[in-house]
Amino acid sequence: MQLDRRQLLTAALAAAPGWVLAQAPTAAAAAKPVPRVFVESEFAPLRTVVLTQSEMGGLESVTGRKSTPEQERQDAERQRKWEAERAAFGAVLARHGVEILKPRLFTAAEKEAGKHTGYTNFFVRDPWFTVGQFVVEGNLRYFHRRLEVLPCRELFEARVYPADCVYVAAPAPAITGVVHESGGRLPLRLDQSPGPFIEGGDVLVWGKRVYVGLSGQASSELGIAWLRKLLAPHGYSVETVRLKSNTLHLDCALGLVREGLLVASGAVLPDGLPKSLRDWDRIEATEEEALRLGTNGFPISPSVHVTDPEFRRIGEQIAKRGITVEYVDFAISRSFGGAFRCSTQPLWRE
Repeated sequence: MQLDRRQLLTAALAAAPGWVLAQAPTAAAAAKPVPRVFVESEFAPLRTVVLTQSEMGGLESVTGRKSTPEQERQDAERQRKWEAERAAFGAVLARHGVEILKPRLFTAAEKEAGKHTGYTNFFVRDPWFTVGQFVVEGNLRYFHRRLEVLPCRELFEARVYPADCVYVAAPAPAITGVVHESGGRLPLRLDQSPGPFIEGGDVLVWGKRVYVGLSGQASSELGIAWLRKLLAPHGYSVETVRLKSNTLHLDCALGLVREGLLVASGAVLPDGLPKSLRDWDRIEATEEEALRLGTNGFPISPSVHVTDPEFRRIGEQIAKRGITVEYVDFAISRSFGGAFRCSTQPLWRE
């Protein structure tokens, strides 16, 4: 029998130790739907979302705090309440038909890597974000948050790699040794190099318009320039929105509720709203409300919005516009500096 070259090569590979020949996909595998990854806007109907974990540790090495039995008891009770908040939020999302994905927890090796800076896995919005068909890993200024993207990598393999989308990471930030220590009860270290830093909490999407906050605590001018370089050839405009220095991210100052309606705090927006948003109906949040995360609500769709009962005044104003408002107590999450938008990362909104 005469064998052609392809048959000979196949026979040789099959006989070679350690080689596994790729098989044609089965009908079941071929029929498996390709995941959809696309974010049209902040308020387009939510289909698939990543809901954060409630994990942090290693900060004792940064803060110098010594644990006591009473402190450990309080920490355990706070953790229980924190996880209950996220579960209650997840129940609201599920009730509205949203597919919920979760990052995994940190591994022992990852915790070891973060033992000198601390590590957090608690606000999935910031380490990466989605704009249209672009999934972007950013860079975070605070050293204790630098590992936060790692628990999402398996999600990327399962849902982003197979999808018809672009997956890209920002360049590694420069190392200059210039560090600022934040004030307050947690003296955390903040990188003052040019970056590039780009954080999802700063990035708001409205169609082909992208707004990026600049406070000095998170995204940097170089990070914004890099994002513009990435997106502009695809028809996107990327606009810098200056923030007061006490405001971490843009979503702590501005929330897009639906087309033509927003919540904003002018007190923390030195230049006011971007021109393209100035004719929108506006619900004004005070600076104090903004600092307590009053603008960090979460649209499930243009007709359903989630916020904290702490901001019932804002919620009632939203409801007057014909929108259903769901209230979830997020006091523990807010005590760590983030609320509903910070705790989510949409993969599919359209």
